[in-house]
Amino acid sequence: MTDEVADGRNLNLLVQLRWLAVAGQIAAISVVHIFLGINLPLVPMYGVLAVLIVMNLISRTRFRNWRWAAASEMVVDVLALTTQLALSGGATNPFTILYLLQITLSAVLLPRAVTWALVGLVVVMLGLLIPFHYTFTLPEGLELFPIYIIGLMFALVVDAVLIAAFMTRITANLRDRTQRLAIMHQRAVEEDQIVRMGLFASGAAHELGTPLASISVILGDWRHSVTDPEQREEIAAMQKAVDRCKAIVTGILMTSGEARGESPHPTTVHRFIEQLAEDWADLRDFEGLIVRNDFGPDMQIVLDTTLTKMLMNVLDNAYEVSPQWVRLTVERAGDDLVLIVEDRGPGFTPEILADIGRPYRSTKDRPGRGLGLFLTVSALRKLGGDVIVANRPRGAEVTLRLPLESLALRRHDA
Repeated sequence: MTDEVADGRNLNLLVQLRWLAVAGQIAAISVVHIFLGINLPLVPMYGVLAVLIVMNLISRTRFRNWRWAAASEMVVDVLALTTQLALSGGATNPFTILYLLQITLSAVLLPRAVTWALVGLVVVMLGLLIPFHYTFTLPEGLELFPIYIIGLMFALVVDAVLIAAFMTRITANLRDRTQRLAIMHQRAVEEDQIVRMGLFASGAAHELGTPLASISVILGDWRHSVTDPEQREEIAAMQKAVDRCKAIVTGILMTSGEARGESPHPTTVHRFIEQLAEDWADLRDFEGLIVRNDFGPDMQIVLDTTLTKMLMNVLDNAYEVSPQWVRLTVERAGDDLVLIVEDRGPGFTPEILADIGRPYRSTKDRPGRGLGLFLTVSALRKLGGDVIVANRPRGAEVTLRLPLESLALRRHDA
């Protein structure tokens, strides 16, 4: 897609260049014929211009194989220029320097072999112009050399201006394509990292499932055999921690599609927010979560566990830096679901804000730093959404914006 966009722009530049060439040739023929009084074969010369105009109109529909289209059109331009030169003095015409424009454009846009083939064609055409050309007679009082010098200066200026103007625009197109390719490459690398982490997490979840189940059974038996109330409370706390670990392991397996019940299920926006806030706060024994639901009229959606995990990651990050207060705000902005998580922590550093969502970009001094937000950004982009982070006067704010179409019930039922 990136190459098609850049190639389409470059083909448009070639079309514009030909329109300028047609206008310039009309002006040059008119000046020489009318003002200098030199008789030129106007019918064949204007016939060549008509061919160029038809080629320009056809070029608008030739975008599929851009390189061959551009190469063929440059060949046509060289042949058209050769014909015009042959009808107006041949190699003695100062506008032979315009061959350099076609060679320059080919050197930048087309493969090396095509460019050298074009150079060979130009050399052959120049050689043919020496013996084969229309010889015209100058009116009395006009000398060839002064006219040739003036024409050469004018041709040099036109050639320089066209090369500078079109080369800068073509270079800008190529630079834009390079930037797009760099972004695509970076996203491919990030997706590869996601796959690797997913495989690692899935394997770890499988390995942890059995010992956690064993610990849970032992704790249950132990709790029934203990009569001391204090020990029973400690065992209950341990059981709750184990249950949380089991829930995390189950969530990992569900996200990777390896557990039963992982398929999306219908719900509503209000129900989803209420259930998520309740589950998250209960797992962490956290009473400082404030939920503000400004979504408006409820809407049926199909809930995927990916969205739940994304939002829990963001809430976990806020909870780590602000263990007393976290606020979740739900809004609707047009056709988008907006989820805003605020905290009262130290906020993001300028370095983190400038490079948000990249793996291993975090102020946390421990393994896995920055991966939660990285996974959140990557997953949201897959769904057509985005993440915006900002600092508040007190704390930080993370905004998740997701098209409701990606969660719409009709989308999954289709």
